[in-house]
Amino acid sequence: MNITLHSYNLELKHTFTISRESHDFQPSLVVELTHNGISGFGEATSNPYYHISVENMIADINKQQELIKSLSEETPEIFWEKIQPFFTENLFALCALDMAFNDLYAKRKKKKLYEVWGYDISKNPMTDYTIGIDTVEKMIAKMKELPWPIYKIKLGTRDDIAIVSELRKHTDAIFRIDANCGWTADEAIENSKKLKELGVEFLEQPLKADDFEGAKKLFKHSALPVIADESCIVESDVEKCAGLFHGINVKLTKCGGLTPGRRMLLKAKSLGMKTMVGCMTESTVGISAIAHILPLLDYVDMDGGLLLKKDIASGITINNGVISYADEFGTGVSLF
Repeated sequence: MNITLHSYNLELKHTFTISRESHDFQPSLVVELTHNGISGFGEATSNPYYHISVENMIADINKQQELIKSLSEETPEIFWEKIQPFFTENLFALCALDMAFNDLYAKRKKKKLYEVWGYDISKNPMTDYTIGIDTVEKMIAKMKELPWPIYKIKLGTRDDIAIVSELRKHTDAIFRIDANCGWTADEAIENSKKLKELGVEFLEQPLKADDFEGAKKLFKHSALPVIADESCIVESDVEKCAGLFHGINVKLTKCGGLTPGRRMLLKAKSLGMKTMVGCMTESTVGISAIAHILPLLDYVDMDGGLLLKKDIASGITINNGVISYADEFGTGVSLF
């Protein structure tokens, strides 16, 4: 099995701002695993919050080249188990490898990935489209540029309620709010009451990731469901979130790929929690992988490719929130 690493600096359509950072480009690494002329693709983007860069992903993968190449005949689950001990400090790189191997595995079986898992795609959720923090005028312009049935609104400012109130005047779409750790528990409780009246469906990670006392208080008093993101990174976090959050948002890059991500979602379901998968501004490579676990989800945020000025691959397509699969096997991805 051969390994090819493709690095990109993905340009965004608009400056993307959340409560803690702002950027115009998204560095990304695509891993290509090739065996007997068939290639599988996986992706992970860089993230300063988690101290991950394309450079350190490449370095960590290169250190394990011989091990990775020797595992071509394994199942994805065994492949992940055998390489995971060498990527405990770089789950983003592990994700890209796991995603690529799942794609390769399904292509070799001449099946789409969801078919390998036996999933029913007839009731897949629609994806939201994210509106980053900006002036109200620019946020409204972004909504008008791409009318959508569900918007994720990034908040974490002093004027959050005023922003949502103004946005609501311009659309009857469902709103989901992501404050990216920008509120206190008392702020979140008070905001939840007002946001519910404004047609908001849920709050995503309003408090700091380690504010478990605040999360307990918010869970009890929030007028809206609360979904964990930064508080739920790896498999062991799922049980910790039970009783503190109404659901979890799994990021494949943060947990180490499709293999652990699927286990996290099933565990959350067994605990009576809502399930969601979010993206990290990946191209269609990473977004197409997410599409194959849609049957496990209540909500999904897979708009990464839509946020880019120019994509780097073909795969799934999204029209007005509805996801359509590519005709090709695996995740359906091909690089341009």
